[in-house]
Amino acid sequence: MNSDLDLLCVNMLRFLSIDAVQNAESGHPGLPLDAAPMAYMLWARHLKHSPRNPEWFDRDRFILSAGHGSALLYSLLLASGYELPLEELKRFRRWGSLTPGHPERGRTPGIETTTGPLGQGFGNGVGMAVAEAHLAARYNHPGHEIINHFTFGIVSDGDLMEGVASEAASLAGHLKLGKLIYLYDCNRVSLAAGTDITFTEDVEKRFRAYGWHTRAVDDGNDLAALDRAIRAAKRERERPSLIVVKTHIGFGSPRQDSFKAHGEPLGAENVKLTKRNLGWPEEPDFFATEQALKHFRRRTARGTMEKRWNAALDAYAAAYPEEAAELRRAMKSELPEGWDRGLPEFPADPKGAATRAASGKVLNELAARIPSLAGGDADLAPSTNSSLKGMGDFEHPSRAGGDDQGSAGGGWSYAGRNIHFGVREHAMGAILNGMATHGGIIPFGATFLVFSDYMRPAIRLAALMEIRVIYIFTHDSIGIGQDGPTHQPVGHLASLRAVPGLVVIRPCDANETVFAWKKALEIRDRPVALILTRQKVPVLDRREFAPAEGLEKGAYVLAEASDEKPRLILIATGSEVPLAVSARAELEKRGISTRVVSMPSWELFEAQPPEYREYVLPSSVRARIAVEAASPLGWHRYAGTEGDVIAVDRFGASAPGDEVMRKYGFTVENILERALIIIRKVHSSQFTGHS
Repeated sequence: MNSDLDLLCVNMLRFLSIDAVQNAESGHPGLPLDAAPMAYMLWARHLKHSPRNPEWFDRDRFILSAGHGSALLYSLLLASGYELPLEELKRFRRWGSLTPGHPERGRTPGIETTTGPLGQGFGNGVGMAVAEAHLAARYNHPGHEIINHFTFGIVSDGDLMEGVASEAASLAGHLKLGKLIYLYDCNRVSLAAGTDITFTEDVEKRFRAYGWHTRAVDDGNDLAALDRAIRAAKRERERPSLIVVKTHIGFGSPRQDSFKAHGEPLGAENVKLTKRNLGWPEEPDFFATEQALKHFRRRTARGTMEKRWNAALDAYAAAYPEEAAELRRAMKSELPEGWDRGLPEFPADPKGAATRAASGKVLNELAARIPSLAGGDADLAPSTNSSLKGMGDFEHPSRAGGDDQGSAGGGWSYAGRNIHFGVREHAMGAILNGMATHGGIIPFGATFLVFSDYMRPAIRLAALMEIRVIYIFTHDSIGIGQDGPTHQPVGHLASLRAVPGLVVIRPCDANETVFAWKKALEIRDRPVALILTRQKVPVLDRREFAPAEGLEKGAYVLAEASDEKPRLILIATGSEVPLAVSARAELEKRGISTRVVSMPSWELFEAQPPEYREYVLPSSVRARIAVEAASPLGWHRYAGTEGDVIAVDRFGASAPGDEVMRKYGFTVENILERALIIIRKVHSSQFTGHS
């Protein structure tokens, strides 16, 4: 099969990529040189896609998990006819270009997911395969297989070294995701050295143990062998597939098989030698032959695959109008009409309820109204209250055992909406990202807040991609008590708030939790983290206090001061809001007019107009105390330089939660004492004329 035309196309991909790297004087030439044949075979012979409409829903998904080889992906997109002109390849790694150093979803047409941090793309692909299997099980009917596509990827030695890939591979094998196919660029070289110093395991045996189908291609330049391996993988529907392709990093260059080919340009002279070695014209740079371009674009130029699918979708709609309307809504990421009407309202209750418990009730109510809402937990559903009752478990039907209703009821099948990630937080985060980028599903994932550390790389990428993922983080403070400091988060809220684009919401009671969920579902272009208590917190009487819908603005005046101008403002979040309310009552008894501001979300508050922010936190009131059972980092933005922050500046302790909170200063008495100090301090500075 290695015809002259095939070789022409492969070398065009190689040298468009190498010229881009050399022109930028930055980048990774090694992977494009060795992986071009497998990329060509996949894109030219197997990938179902539509360059004129990169968002066509039933396209095959392709992930370059080894995102450092981005120049190869851009060359593929250009050759295939996407809206990526050659000029953009010449601007590789330049300000504002469509060809950044690593692939970025939303910037370049045809990029499915943002990759670069190794292993993340591997996990994303598992999420895409989960989404395809779920939607196919939900909506396909005999003769109407409207959802039917593969997820392909190219992964590297570095990807397979990362723990997130192992977590995701284990789950993919368990779930029998047969339409997931990865080509492993096994060049046995990483950035700093050959893999013989760090990575000598038998990868095929490992993946077979995970439940994967594996095949080997001993020569990465053998297009016929690559074609046979891909075809065999596509026929295998009971196991995901890993095709181990033996390659030579920097193939054809003077740096072939050396780590020096991995992460720096070859140099102008070495580029010329490489072109000479592989029979490519040394001049001009960025040479793209019309013959090769025509060959690449032949399968996709008329968009026939997409046209056939659109006709099939119309036929499906005629046969199953309600399901088709539901599917179309899901594909557009739209919510059903009336989804937010009549949501639960919780009566005032001084004993209260844990916000995790309230969240579980609201989540189930919403899931009954929003068919695209699906997700799961890291083996913590009884603690995070994240099960969707009666909606089935996402499992391969063959997994059904004695309990054929599944853990949440509703049976075992890919149509189930409860996804069991196991004790795999990092993979869960990456898989959620893949589900979101695939489309058709609004994914959520649940674990304890302290374990958000395990998910952080995936959370960061979700924010970078501006995708709709909802995180349920429970057990939110030292208030969880006897589990002790290993399970009591301290710096985690500050850490999450530091992620650009992530919306963090910590509701104070059951009714704020209702509006936290409502807001989380309305936000389509950012991930949202819901921070929830394990312990019970009072349900505030909203006849006495401001309505809970104030949460949607991030911060609101929960309880107004008795005087027109408050002498003190107490700002609190989550379980500390009822404490601030109690402290206000005592302060008012002492003649200190005090306003309480519930501030569940910094990000939502910062998005409000300046006039509203000034109304809630008037600059003329400098006596302020922020109260939160977490790190004080960042709170002086709202407390002010003269204000105070009652927070946690050390690790927690193992004892009953009430006792831990009391020992750490979360008491009415401590707030009163600190308030008097702040008021005297501010009064003194005003008297002396200090500002």
